[in-house]
Amino acid sequence: MLPVQKKSKCRKRTRRAHHALRRPGLADCPKCGKSKLPHAACANCGYVSAKVALPVGEEAT
Repeated sequence: MLPVQKKSKCRKRTRRAHHALRRPGLADCPKCGKSKLPHAACANCGYVSAKVALPVGEEAT
C-alpha cells in the first residue's frame, strides 16, 4: 500500500534532525587527569572513587 501524499524533503529532513550522533560528555579523572566517562572507572588508572580502585592491565579470569 502506498502513502496517500508524498512527504516533502523538508518535512522528512526536519523529522530526522534529531537523529544525529552526539559526542559523549567526558569528565577528567581526578587521579591521572585523562578523560573518562562520568560515573565510570578510568581506563588508564582504574580509579572509581576514593574508596574503590579497579586493577588495570590484568585479565579477569
